[in-house]
Amino acid sequence: MNQSTLKELTFRGMLLGALITVLFTASNVYLGLKVGLTFASSIPAAVISMAVLKMFPGSNILENNMVQTQASSAGTLSSVIFVLPAMLMMGYWQGFPFWQTLLICTAGGILGVIFTVPLRHVMVVKSDLPYPEGVAAAEILKAGNDHGAGTGIKEIATGGVIAATVGFLTNGLRVIADSASLWFKGGNAIFQVPMGFSLALLGAGYLVGMIGGLAILLGTFFAWSIAVPYFTASAPMPVDGDMIAYASNIWRTKVRFIGVGTIGVAAIWTLLILMKPMLQGMAQSLRALKDPNAPKNDHTSQDLSPKTMIYTVLISTVLIVLALYSFLQPVTIEPGVAVILIAVCTLLAAIIGFFIAAACGYMAGLVGSSSSPISGIGIISIVITSLVLMIIGNSTGLLDTQEGQKFLTALTIFTGSIVICIAAISNDNLQDLKTGYLVEATPWRQQFALIIGVVVGAFVIAPVLEILYHAYGFAGAMPRDTMDPSQALSAPQATLMMTIANGIFSGNLEWSYIFFGIGLGVVLIIIDSVLKKSSANRFALPALAVGMGIYLPPTINAPLIIGATLSWLINRHIENYAIRNGKDKEELKKKAERYGTLFAAGLIVGESLIGVLLAFIIAASVTSGGSDAPLALELENWGSAAEIIGLLVFSTGAGIFALRVLKAKK
Repeated sequence: MNQSTLKELTFRGMLLGALITVLFTASNVYLGLKVGLTFASSIPAAVISMAVLKMFPGSNILENNMVQTQASSAGTLSSVIFVLPAMLMMGYWQGFPFWQTLLICTAGGILGVIFTVPLRHVMVVKSDLPYPEGVAAAEILKAGNDHGAGTGIKEIATGGVIAATVGFLTNGLRVIADSASLWFKGGNAIFQVPMGFSLALLGAGYLVGMIGGLAILLGTFFAWSIAVPYFTASAPMPVDGDMIAYASNIWRTKVRFIGVGTIGVAAIWTLLILMKPMLQGMAQSLRALKDPNAPKNDHTSQDLSPKTMIYTVLISTVLIVLALYSFLQPVTIEPGVAVILIAVCTLLAAIIGFFIAAACGYMAGLVGSSSSPISGIGIISIVITSLVLMIIGNSTGLLDTQEGQKFLTALTIFTGSIVICIAAISNDNLQDLKTGYLVEATPWRQQFALIIGVVVGAFVIAPVLEILYHAYGFAGAMPRDTMDPSQALSAPQATLMMTIANGIFSGNLEWSYIFFGIGLGVVLIIIDSVLKKSSANRFALPALAVGMGIYLPPTINAPLIIGATLSWLINRHIENYAIRNGKDKEELKKKAERYGTLFAAGLIVGESLIGVLLAFIIAASVTSGGSDAPLALELENWGSAAEIIGLLVFSTGAGIFALRVLKAKK
């Protein structure tokens, strides 16, 4: 059938895409706040779309592609949670203002789409970048066009039910522990051997892969087997102190900043090595847009028109101005200063966003959307914005008071949120356009569909954030004194952004630890370059992943590492099986990768959705004067038993995961 005659943008497809976007946005917001990671939603969205639309006459591969394009925004726009919760942690907000959150997510997301349109020709059509997730989504769409959608939905559903059940027992009834750690001392040095039992993180680790997993393991080992023991041995804890609390405080106030430096330098290095191809790509793409000899009638080469793009950028800029005006309204400052701040922050968001959009698009093509260092890019935008606003604050007297410092810190976080939205969606757009290119879709329709996804997702983010905040609280920002801090969502990146912005404006940032982290990052970058060159890119040591291993809580890192190891072991087993039985190794690996990706996505979605559902129940209980844990079974002396059961359940989950993937051998 001629692809150009197939229906692409349909009402039923847009409605289905909106529903999937709502579902996955809520899941990603929860997962991102809990562990600092989000999952790419294109592949599970494609599978769900195929399964649902097959029930309707006339559905086709291009309609399914539009649904996954629209829903993919759920996996990316939710990255705003890497910055925005910092507003509550620093005490500037007491909740999430709906209209301000909606405006920055909508404006930033739409700019992320538009800024990457000129890059499509050179980075997608003429490029040999691998686009791992975009190619995988295209393969699934092609397979599902004839068969396989039912199998895919079954894998997602199975993983989802298992993870949701375990999540309910863990966070609802609280009869299973979510982590367990072995703590011990060697002299005065304190060590921790951590373990976490999250099946969602097991799935996320599987998707990260062995190279990323080893890098996270190295970061965790450095933090808890070298840095924390060194600092605790150098300054022994008080005689009546608590070993766990003391070591955790050392990690939080010293070691974590080493991770900050490593993440920051890794993100800057990534941008630097991409600068030349990024600028070349933009120039070539802009020439292609103006080329009168370009095939205008070929539907696969039609982007949004330059006029549409200009108008859309202007509208988005107006939305940013409105968001900033709304943000500044409650503050008592001179009108002239307010105008300067709005103009400067709008320019900063747009200019930083434009350059970062191109870099993110390239990184998505190189390593995939999920592995792109969005949080590192957020750090760069926070530092640049802080330094610019510091100059304005010094010249206007705003920095002379503590209230002024707090206001400028909050304004930095607010502006950084817009940049993160631009970066996240640009990260996703070229990946989707690669999928569309492979299935012969119309680019402008995909770009329009993603804009719809951005708007739908933007409406969901503020209410979900509000519910989760009042149900669980954030680390360092609990809405009620009676809440259990151990149940708080860690929001690790938001904590980091707030700490950096606060430190710059107050002048008390722990620069020595950050500089050590920068030095460590430089060494890691050199090692990574040597490894890649000597092994023809077979081996690597991504500095960003090492930095995340230092920075993230160790009980989060542990299941990620186990998931990555599981992925490697399964791949080795599949390879050996294929060799022994004379089967096509690549075909079996591709099939196993599909099963693994879908089951992992199911684990992530299942645990995340049960977390959101429990948040509704907890919020309803608290607002009616009830408990923060309304479903918890208060079992006496259950701590050790809960940890043992948690380990057994997690091990069983990993075993089931392996068996589901190994079905590929059949």
